Amino acid sequence: MSRIHYTKPSVGELEADYVLDAVRHGWGERCYEYLTRFEKSFAEHVGATYAIATSSCTGALHMGMAALGIGPGDEVILADTNWIASAAPVTYLGATPVLVDVLTDSWCLDPQQVRQAITPRTKAILAVHIYGNLCDMDELLAIGREFGLPVIEDAAEAIGSQWRGQAAGSLGAFGAFSFHGTKTMTTGEGGIFVTSDKALYERVLTLSNHGRVAGSSKQFWPDFLGFKYKMSNLQAAVGCAQVERIDELIQRKRAIFANYADALLELPGLSMNPEPEHSRNGYWMPTVVVDNELAISRDMLIAAFQGADIDARVFFWPLSSLPMFSELTAQTPVAYSLPERAINLPSYHDMTDDDQRRVIEVLRTLVLKRTLL
Repeated sequence: MSRIHYTKPSVGELEADYVLDAVRHGWGERCYEYLTRFEKSFAEHVGATYAIATSSCTGALHMGMAALGIGPGDEVILADTNWIASAAPVTYLGATPVLVDVLTDSWCLDPQQVRQAITPRTKAILAVHIYGNLCDMDELLAIGREFGLPVIEDAAEAIGSQWRGQAAGSLGAFGAFSFHGTKTMTTGEGGIFVTSDKALYERVLTLSNHGRVAGSSKQFWPDFLGFKYKMSNLQAAVGCAQVERIDELIQRKRAIFANYADALLELPGLSMNPEPEHSRNGYWMPTVVVDNELAISRDMLIAAFQGADIDARVFFWPLSSLPMFSELTAQTPVAYSLPERAINLPSYHDMTDDDQRRVIEVLRTLVLKRTLL
């Protein structure tokens, strides 16, 4: 019986063919051929006008925030429940992350907490779609309009998620996605910036090329200090193949989640990723949260999975619990409660029904044992 890993990519002959072509022919005048093709196809997939492929989602966020003018003395509001990659770009620019609590059902940014956290120093709202779950974009965009604040979408984990028929990442001032090897689609490492704001796109495009303005008459002349977060043509070749398969990859994620939900939500005291009627969840990472009444802790969950030779992936720690953000004031009881009683479930593309049954049985045994106490 082999070990069940929590995630791994789905890559095959199409990806290999495109990469081999890029290795053989993607140089000189063709050095950005796959890159340009990838940017265009991904922008079309999410319904955005422009896209800039990057070396990471963090880089996409960094450049997008810089293009919005975020800098020293500014504040950016985001949820305390997050991976550090969402908050790090704020600090790169000398701004301050303002951490607020999350909703109990979606584990995403609480709009009322956002409203209460706005100050004259607030420069943006960062909506992070955790594990494929969607932030309440209606409320957040309304708050953004009311206070004149851009809403940024960190859609690193939300490929395949939609809000009222629009793709995650396409609703705010800009969106950023991740193509890390753990994600629904991958380029190994990598990310992408997307927007339909032409002026913002042009600012980020210049920033992405060391501050060199497109069409400048001076060769190798930067107008200001920029960044170097470009994705390679080889990675983009993988991305082109993955975009061609994106519907299949999303559907597989949703099918895996449905199998889990059918078996687990009949058990007492368990909840999973929500999908409001007006949305679609890409279910990047199926997640189980255990009710307090069951008294099943994170450590118990980890031990049970490890005992069955299954990878145990813990829920994100609150950012304010991390040493580099310990000085930030955050009253976030929900964010602190969730990781104590939640776990992410394995969900890779080639996972078998038997693999899922093994995962389900671990949880079923643990829950039934607690309910009989």
